[in-house]
Amino acid sequence: MLFRSAFAAALGVMPLDMPESVLVRFKGEMQPGITLRDLVNAIPYAAIQRGLLTVEKEGKKNVFSGRILEIEGLPDLKVEQAFEISDASAERSAGGCTIRLGEAPIKEYLTSNVTLLKWMISEGYGDERTLARRIEAMESWLAHPELMAPDEDAEYFEIIEIDLNEIKEPLLACPNDPDDVRPLSEVAGRKIDEVFIGSCMTNIGHFRAAAKMLGNAKSIPTRLWISPPTKMDQHQLMEEGVYNVFAQAGARTEMPGCSLCMGNQARVAPNTTCVSTSTRNFPNRLGDGADVYLASAELAAVSSILGKLPTVEEYLEFAKDLDTMADEIYRYLNFDQIASFQEAANEAIIPTVNIVAAS
Repeated sequence: MLFRSAFAAALGVMPLDMPESVLVRFKGEMQPGITLRDLVNAIPYAAIQRGLLTVEKEGKKNVFSGRILEIEGLPDLKVEQAFEISDASAERSAGGCTIRLGEAPIKEYLTSNVTLLKWMISEGYGDERTLARRIEAMESWLAHPELMAPDEDAEYFEIIEIDLNEIKEPLLACPNDPDDVRPLSEVAGRKIDEVFIGSCMTNIGHFRAAAKMLGNAKSIPTRLWISPPTKMDQHQLMEEGVYNVFAQAGARTEMPGCSLCMGNQARVAPNTTCVSTSTRNFPNRLGDGADVYLASAELAAVSSILGKLPTVEEYLEFAKDLDTMADEIYRYLNFDQIASFQEAANEAIIPTVNIVAAS
C-alpha cells in the first residue's frame, strides 16, 4: 500500500486491481409462499449445488469471496426489497453487490426521499446545505434519469442462473453458518424455543406479514422478539394496530434498531434453538450456545406459533392467503404520500446550492 501511495503522489494516479464479478441471474416467477428472504438464501444454495461454495471450513470454496456480486432478473423490486438481497452479500464475503433495477422503483424511492429531506430541513436537521445538495442531485437525476448497465460483452468469473419456478419451499440457513442453506423439508420438525423478527434485513412490510400470520394466535409456545429497524416503522405499525397483534400474542417488543442481531444488547437464553431474520447466525452471536436458523419473517412467525419448524405443508397453509409481494402488506414509507411530511416539505425553505458536475 505504501508503494501505491507513493505512486499516486508522484503521478497523480493510483493503480488498482479491479475485482472480478459473479453474475446471478434470476428468471421465472415467484411461487406461492416464497419470499425475498428465500431468494437471498437461494444464492448460496445454488452455488452449493454447483460446487462453487462449500460449508466445510477446511478447504472451503467460495466463488463470491472478494468478488462483486451482480444480480439481474428482478427489475421491478422496490429499492427496499433490493436492499434486503444486497445486504446479504456481506455474508457471502463479496467485495460489493449491485442489483439491476428498472427506472420506476428508483424514481419512486428518490421522490420519497426528496420529500423526507425537505421535511428534515423543516424540522431543523443539519446540515441543511448538505441536505439541500442531496435534494438537488436527486431532483436532477429525476429530471433526466440514467441507469448504469453492464457492457453487452461483459465477462464474468462465473454465471449462476436461478429459476424461480423451481423454488417451491422456503430455504433456511442452518446452525450456525449463513452458508449452510437447506430446504425447509430437510429440517422440518425441529423444536424452536425463541424467534427474533428484526434487523436491517427486515422492513415494515415484514412486520405486517408476521402480524397477519399471528392474527389468530392468542398465545404462543415460544418467546417472540419484535424489533423494527427504525422508529418511523415502529410509529407507523403502531398507528395501523400491528403492535396490538404482537401484544395479543405475548411478543416482547424491543427498541427499534439492531437489537438481538448485534449480540451485545438483548440476547436469547443459553443453549436455545431459534429462528431469526437477522443477517448472520455465527456461533454465540444471538445467545451462548444457541442454534440459530436464518429465515423469512413469514416462516419465523409460523415457527413462533407452532413452536417448531413447520412442514412445507403447514407453512403453505399459513401462507395461502398471503401474497408475499402484495402492495397492501409490503407497502413502504413513501413520504411524498404521507400528508404531514408533504405539507412540511412544501413549506420548507431550501438553501440555494450550486452543484458542479464532474467533467
